[in-house]
Amino acid sequence: MVATGDVSSAYLAVGLMTLIGFAMPFGAFLTSYFVRPRVDPARPHKTKSWLLEGYEADHSLYPRRLSTYECGSEPVGDAMIQFHFQYYWYAIIFLVFDVAFMFMALGGMVTNAATVEGAGQVERELAIDRLLILLTFFAVMVAGVWHVFRKRGRIYI
Repeated sequence: MVATGDVSSAYLAVGLMTLIGFAMPFGAFLTSYFVRPRVDPARPHKTKSWLLEGYEADHSLYPRRLSTYECGSEPVGDAMIQFHFQYYWYAIIFLVFDVAFMFMALGGMVTNAATVEGAGQVERELAIDRLLILLTFFAVMVAGVWHVFRKRGRIYI
């Protein structure tokens, strides 16, 4: 049986993290709203900030400010480029291995719980069942990666 103080303190921690999780991005949005430079309606080429007095910039001196930035060079060609779909496979394979290592850590925790002193036969059997499920999942992931490497990135959509 769990004491009521333990449950309420657990919910308090979750509630506090939820509040922090909402407050941080909304605080950044509000700070950005009040601090960022705004276009002066009377002079559209000048910007100034509400809270940062004296911060005023004249953008009429920079005629290329609306062009695409390419490391200080003149933009060449169209911004729409064609790229191969095969580059997504690198990201997908990374995610597969990332998930696989997460489940390998879970398997280590299951094994550790079963080998601790005082663990009975039931805990060991449950650990073996869980490890077989993790092994099956890992085998399916390995088969998917093998299939991708076998095709060598030739994907026809």
